[in-house]
Amino acid sequence: MFEIGDNIVYPMQGAGVIESIQEKEVQGETQQYFVIRLLIKKMEVMIPISKMDNSRIRLVVDSKTLENVLNNFHNGESDRILPYKERFKVNMEKMKTGNIEEGAEVVRDLMRIDKEKALNSSEKQMLGNASKILISELGLIKGINENEAKELLYG
Repeated sequence: MFEIGDNIVYPMQGAGVIESIQEKEVQGETQQYFVIRLLIKKMEVMIPISKMDNSRIRLVVDSKTLENVLNNFHNGESDRILPYKERFKVNMEKMKTGNIEEGAEVVRDLMRIDKEKALNSSEKQMLGNASKILISELGLIKGINENEAKELLYG
């Protein structure tokens, strides 16, 4: 179970911090909600505690896992043989998992493709979103700001 102050990642939204637990009545039903401040878009979301298990929200990874992710990001192999439609579908599934390794692979692979030829608008948007999510988690883990996280990631 999560607690106030936990650093978390909300798949497709990015990293954030659980700021409080509030009780709210919605449609005649009173529930407890986690109030989460997301770093991207400086947005606050409320998620019913009862729905947290199905939300795929997870704690940020530890430093050792992060080092492995960064190593794979910089040195891992990219799959460049998939046609666009299949690649987009595979990448979207990876993003939906909320898994940092898979999100980092999406960023790495799309960046490499973008250097060879321009990405179409859908993949450009996916690269932008995936990058923001990865950078937000990296910043929380390392305790650094967005620019420092970008520097660590991209060099």
